Amino acid sequence: MKKFGLVLPIILFVLLSFSLICSVAASSDIWSQTYGGGARDSAEEIVQTSDGGYAVAGWTVSLVDNVDCLLIKTDAFGNMVWNQTYGEGGEYAFSLVETFDGGFALAGTTLHGGGNYDFWLVRIDGTGNIVWNQTYGGTKIDQASTIVQTSDGGFALAGYTQSFGAGTQSSWLIKTDSFGNMEWNRTYGEEGMVYASSLVMTSDGGFALAGETFSEDGLFDFSLVKTDEDGDLEWTKTYGGEKWDRASSLVSTSDGGFALVGRTISFGAGSYDCWLVKTDMNGNMQWNNTYGGPEWDEAFSLVETSDSGFALAGETKSFGAGDYDFWLVKTDAYGNMVWNQTYGGTENDRANALVETSDGGFALAGRTKSFGAGEYDFWLVKTDEFGNIPEFSSWIILLLLLTVTLLIILCKRRLAKTTNN
Repeated sequence: MKKFGLVLPIILFVLLSFSLICSVAASSDIWSQTYGGGARDSAEEIVQTSDGGYAVAGWTVSLVDNVDCLLIKTDAFGNMVWNQTYGEGGEYAFSLVETFDGGFALAGTTLHGGGNYDFWLVRIDGTGNIVWNQTYGGTKIDQASTIVQTSDGGFALAGYTQSFGAGTQSSWLIKTDSFGNMEWNRTYGEEGMVYASSLVMTSDGGFALAGETFSEDGLFDFSLVKTDEDGDLEWTKTYGGEKWDRASSLVSTSDGGFALVGRTISFGAGSYDCWLVKTDMNGNMQWNNTYGGPEWDEAFSLVETSDSGFALAGETKSFGAGDYDFWLVKTDAYGNMVWNQTYGGTENDRANALVETSDGGFALAGRTKSFGAGEYDFWLVKTDEFGNIPEFSSWIILLLLLTVTLLIILCKRRLAKTTNN
């Protein structure tokens, strides 16, 4: 009876410890989830939805015969609520917005338009059903990379066109009404921007586009184009060195200027490094910073954070556990690194999109080869404000295990002493 009296408290403590761990995990706002099948699936864009969940768009080979757009809606903990594919084979989604009415609009490219590949705009209701879709393009390759919903309820899409404009390829901006009917379009190849990767609507009703342009040495530089509300060019700026530099993401900053991020081989420490450029409202550079190591490091997404700093996400080969890993870098308002975190396994993992969440943390979306069921899967990672993703603090587990171990040792000693007596 004495032996049982000594063992019972230990059993109760162990059960209490595991219930505490489960409770911490269940209430946690930091987690990761994979979605996909047995082949290739890649998340390209993420938004936090008005209900506190997430919508993630990209493309899938696992769920269709060829390749289609894939949109996944989750709850606040990343549990899938629904998913839908869109297309007839040969469709990719690269950008996504939640619309004013709680639905979605995604932009990408389709083989089933008027040309080779065309811009594709798909309007979706809140449960994933297509409301309408529109294609825009010519006889050659045209691809939309970015979308915003405009203040009048319409949409603006940007990317590149080989069907129109000057030269073999130009950046292309299309403005539509709320039903996707084209109101106007502009190309900016004659100004040098051959590819628009990111688009924002500015406070004056115009637009700003970031991408790449041919440099004097025949390679590429960052390019920033500012237009008025009708898409007419106001000014253009380039930033770069003697080698290849490409902007992937653009934000309008709280001081009225802009910030661009992408990759550079002209500056930094490695093969490619992440490069963050901050400008004033007229595109004049105020400062710039590089982030990276000796290998390939690249940023694909940028946000201005609530503390007026910045967070950028992409991939790193210089740091982390695998070949390439998710990489999240947090800076202050002047681009000085505050902290950085990597996420991934032994294979290739790449973060394509980033949002700052309503609780001050971050959500990253991309593709993983290290985890999941297929060759590549959608990977959604939710962190706290410092980029941490464990579901509960490791020191809690260690403390509980040490305490349980100590109690077991003490119990054995008391049992041995009681037996000897």
